[in-house]
Amino acid sequence: MPWLPEDFAHPVRAELPTGEHLRPMSEADTDIDFPAVMGSRERLWAVYGPAWGWPPATMTIEADRDDLARHARETAAHESFLYGLFPREETELLGCVYVDPPEKAGGADAEVSWWVVDRLVGSPTERALDAVVPAWLAAEWPLRAPRFVGRDLSWAAWLDLPDLTRDADDQ
Repeated sequence: MPWLPEDFAHPVRAELPTGEHLRPMSEADTDIDFPAVMGSRERLWAVYGPAWGWPPATMTIEADRDDLARHARETAAHESFLYGLFPREETELLGCVYVDPPEKAGGADAEVSWWVVDRLVGSPTERALDAVVPAWLAAEWPLRAPRFVGRDLSWAAWLDLPDLTRDADDQ
């Protein structure tokens, strides 16, 4: 069974009320992605490290470019999605949103997580992103039961869930 309907056209932009926007990322964003990720690396590792092994302390700009190129291919194929959070002029990356097919049992039809750079933790931008992502998914995505990993389910609890199998009934 496919994860998303074949005729689904993924959104190319989502606006935040604070003036920032989300859009899909690609390797062309490496020069602003790398400093954002590595500048928030310790906090991001605490969140994503146990689950994804990311971002490694030894990540190079070339590895980041390759990772962003992979994400762009996955977005084009509707396998998973990476959106960057940008200010109007797109001079820096402020965070990211991941929309992925479910890997774990429990009835979710997507697993979604997001982050902002360290300096925006607790800011109006982070609060706006926290409100916009669920509303955006409900309005523009064909999802019935997205799981907000790190929000409505801790990463530790997510890791403890059984992995989905191809013939799982709760996909």
